[in-house]
Amino acid sequence: MALFSQKNARKQLNAEAEKVNRADLEALLERQKSIEEKVKGSGKLKRFSADIKLMFSMIRDYWNGSYRNVPWKSIAAMAGALIYVMNPLDFIPDLIIGFGFLDDAGVVALCLKLVESDLHKYAAWKETKEEVGQSAQAD
Repeated sequence: MALFSQKNARKQLNAEAEKVNRADLEALLERQKSIEEKVKGSGKLKRFSADIKLMFSMIRDYWNGSYRNVPWKSIAAMAGALIYVMNPLDFIPDLIIGFGFLDDAGVVALCLKLVESDLHKYAAWKETKEEVGQSAQAD
């Protein structure tokens, strides 16, 4: 039997996402650097670095009101996954060498699977916004 299954990941993600409220987003955004550092230092989570940066970007744009074309459920799932990563004493404590980040990686992977289309839409919106900003600067 797997140490941390998709069923466990879903249970953990749902538990975190259900607790997320708008005030949690601000606190989460303030911890972005420390979470990104944790991800960089973890072999299991490192492969999700770009996705985690994109999730933070989307949450930040949602928080400041510049991007609202996403259901709250997706924002709550991403915030819940990132809050879970932030917690060192989760399902499998991060202190356990070699296994401590397995659950974090499982929760992030499941979250990405659930919000994949919302992230793609956001990435396309962000790219278009940046292109418009660049062409305006060139004029």
